[in-house]
Amino acid sequence: MVFGDRVHEIHTVIVHRFNMGDVEDPDLYAAEPLWQWQQSEIGKWVMERAVVTPEWHRQHDAVMWGYNYVVVAKLKDIDYTFWVLKWMDSVVDKRV
Repeated sequence: MVFGDRVHEIHTVIVHRFNMGDVEDPDLYAAEPLWQWQQSEIGKWVMERAVVTPEWHRQHDAVMWGYNYVVVAKLKDIDYTFWVLKWMDSVVDKRV
């Protein structure tokens, strides 16, 4: 993708993940952990540097009778390198 006069490789990355139990309205209950992540150091950094607004995804977890949530962001190559060095260990299965 071209930004100004430079070409950057874009990386799609899972920047946050969490589980939610079997609740009546999982998206309503997921709002607080999503907001807390967004207000954290990593959340603020990702929100500022993502190429497009990060998005969250919910999947049903049939084994644990609940839901898995992930936040996915698209980062430029230079931001991706910084993210890998500073925060990669905090999230499992980083690349989509």
